[in-house]
Amino acid sequence: MSVTHNARMITLHGRKVVGGRAEGEALVTRQTISGWGGVNAMDGRIIETRHELRGQSFKDKVLVFRGAKGSSGWSAVFHNARLAGAAPRAMIFNEMTTKIALGAVVARVPSVTDLDQDPLEAIETGDWVKVDGDRGVVEVIKRRA
Repeated sequence: MSVTHNARMITLHGRKVVGGRAEGEALVTRQTISGWGGVNAMDGRIIETRHELRGQSFKDKVLVFRGAKGSSGWSAVFHNARLAGAAPRAMIFNEMTTKIALGAVVARVPSVTDLDQDPLEAIETGDWVKVDGDRGVVEVIKRRA
């Protein structure tokens, strides 16, 4: 991605869940995502009825979301998404639960939580996001200056 000199950048600091570094286009939802029956693990598409991201895929995106809901099927979904090559590049979330932590670990993607700013306020779908899970740092390059 080419970034012009007048692009706006925001840096968020949080807590590591899974280490590593990744970057990509953000896919943001204020809604929780159901792990069992809410995601097609083969292509990363949200299939949950009435979800604001229904029909969109988190494959190769930085998934920014509130948290998980439903059963522990979450870890199986993200494990299968990783095996299918459909996992997100990184995850940023507000509500830390065992479901989310396990999902991030089995997806093997850099993941950060407990940020000093609400990521759902700071990041919009389409922004370019760099996640440094080791340091707990998220850099956001706004798509609109």
